[in-house]
Amino acid sequence: MADVKKIATRESYGNALKELAEEFPDLVVLDADLAAATKTGIFKKAYPDRHIDCGIAECNMMGVAAGLSLVGKIPFVSSFAMFAAGRAFEQVRNSVGYPHLNVKIGATHAGITVGEDGASHQCNEDIALMRTIPGMVVMCPSDDVEAKAAVRAALEHEGPVYIRFGRAAVPVINDNPDYKFEIGKGTVVKEGTDVTIVATGICVDSAIGAAEKLAADGISAEVINICTIKPLDEEIILNSAKKTGKVVTVEEHSVIGGLGSAVCDCLCANNPVPVKKIGMQDIFGESGSAAALVQKYGLDAEGVYKSVKEFL
Repeated sequence: MADVKKIATRESYGNALKELAEEFPDLVVLDADLAAATKTGIFKKAYPDRHIDCGIAECNMMGVAAGLSLVGKIPFVSSFAMFAAGRAFEQVRNSVGYPHLNVKIGATHAGITVGEDGASHQCNEDIALMRTIPGMVVMCPSDDVEAKAAVRAALEHEGPVYIRFGRAAVPVINDNPDYKFEIGKGTVVKEGTDVTIVATGICVDSAIGAAEKLAADGISAEVINICTIKPLDEEIILNSAKKTGKVVTVEEHSVIGGLGSAVCDCLCANNPVPVKKIGMQDIFGESGSAAALVQKYGLDAEGVYKSVKEFL
């Protein structure tokens, strides 16, 4: 495992913006005094005239982005998830969501892997908040490949988009010639018959690791990567649930309102089966290294493996 390539999805975000700038001449990037951390500084260095530092004023930044979208620009607004989705929620809702403007939000440093910054900066509520805004597309890429694909898809999509990126470096798992990305479509990473594990973001890698451990115990787990949480790929989830009869969801987010809730909404309406939600269980995070926190809260491969075994 030491040879596995690891890249933080926030790094992928910055690189994607730079790589796509020539193809999308109307792309402009806004940041709130965090360009070095969100990695939009990569874009700023290459295209200084198309980068706007709005200062520590995230709510105002959303308004600026709304205005830019109305004159034909494609603004990508960037900050930590806690500020982009939390602090500026009202402006995202009323200035971007309500008029359904073509604004893209790149939210970095989401979830507990923000690590030592602690609970105040570990946003485990952003997916839930953004899901509630009508017409908002919500994505949470699992690695470098998917993060870059999500940025391109957001630029090609007409309407508001929220993309969640992480601080810590994570394994590249989608680096294969057959990989294809489409908004609203999930991917069966591993086929199985005994239980379905639906994961998003960094937890996709954990789910794959857990499935390998389960296989050693004679349990066949199907693993589904859901990058687009809204709109959700209901077909892929329902087909798998009908086959396995049991579903486990895994996310670096609160179990309230996130991927688990979206999957439960789908299953309750169409094919009720037992579901276990793995994530932050109605608690705040704490200060610590990203690896230690992922392990403590059972979001690593071993933790997911144990939870699925208990569930079965």
